[in-house]
Amino acid sequence: MDVPKDVADSADITAITQLILRERESRDLGRWETMRDCFWPDSVVRISWFRGSGPDFVAGSIDMAKRGVLAKHRLAPIAVSLSGDRAVASLIGIIDLPVKIQGVDLMLSTYARFLYRAERRHGQWRLFSFGAIYMRDELTSAIPGQVVRIDPEEVKVYRASYRMLTYYLKSQRYEIDQNLAGEDRPDLSNALLQELFSWAGLQVPC
Repeated sequence: MDVPKDVADSADITAITQLILRERESRDLGRWETMRDCFWPDSVVRISWFRGSGPDFVAGSIDMAKRGVLAKHRLAPIAVSLSGDRAVASLIGIIDLPVKIQGVDLMLSTYARFLYRAERRHGQWRLFSFGAIYMRDELTSAIPGQVVRIDPEEVKVYRASYRMLTYYLKSQRYEIDQNLAGEDRPDLSNALLQELFSWAGLQVPC
């Protein structure tokens, strides 16, 4: 007996949602083999500090953890757009990164819209890409009342949507892509959305 389409779609949406949550949780908890299993070998990841395949992103994440750059993620609900064996998913996320600048303990929080492409091969859903549209970021002191002063001239060349993230990661010797999609660059954001949804044979939601 054929499964009704709405039932099959619901099962696929659940599978993709759990796949994304498993990928993010695995990164936060250092479950590297589980994280690696979430990506197809030919997948593509493009975020502030990394551009390459999904498996290489896992290797980069392991190295980042060893260097003491330990981010955690707060995730909003996931919206999934299905198209047969392909899907596009998006969610708002906050990347929380404990940092020390000028001897002061801070929390660097980066707000972004996470974008995934998922593809089903041989009956299994895995991630085909991961990227983001950056929104804004902020630094707050771990102990209220402490102040860090950063020279505006030092950061004025960085993109407004991920300025403090760039500032900190460059201090940790990461090369940061300044041509990523962000709310300060709607042309890049629109192009990224068009690319992802076209891949799935879908129209970008209005």
